[in-house]
Amino acid sequence: MLNLDTHIVVFLMGRTLSAQEYDCVAEEELAISDIVLWELAMLANYGRLVFDLDDPAFRSFIEAVTVFPITLEIARQSTRLDFSSDPADQIIAATSIVERVPLLTRDERIRKSRLVPLAI
Repeated sequence: MLNLDTHIVVFLMGRTLSAQEYDCVAEEELAISDIVLWELAMLANYGRLVFDLDDPAFRSFIEAVTVFPITLEIARQSTRLDFSSDPADQIIAATSIVERVPLLTRDERIRKSRLVPLAI
């Protein structure tokens, strides 16, 4: 299983993943933190998505992925990270730690973490 951050979902839907990222997602069951849904809705609201949230391809994607809810353990872990970022990124990273699922991200702050399991 692989946890995707919000931007990776955007790149996936926009078909702009790198070859290495594409190979990674093609071979794994995919998951997201539920806060990714909120971030996507915010991006759509600001007109910053290249796809529509009602698009059948996006709806199929959402139906196929595991959506991890924010639990008390994830909320607590988000305050114990070895980096600081926006709260959504911290929850996404904490989700990977608690659920023991590698995170696929391009975020350099998260990529420098020694706590967050990374996909590549």
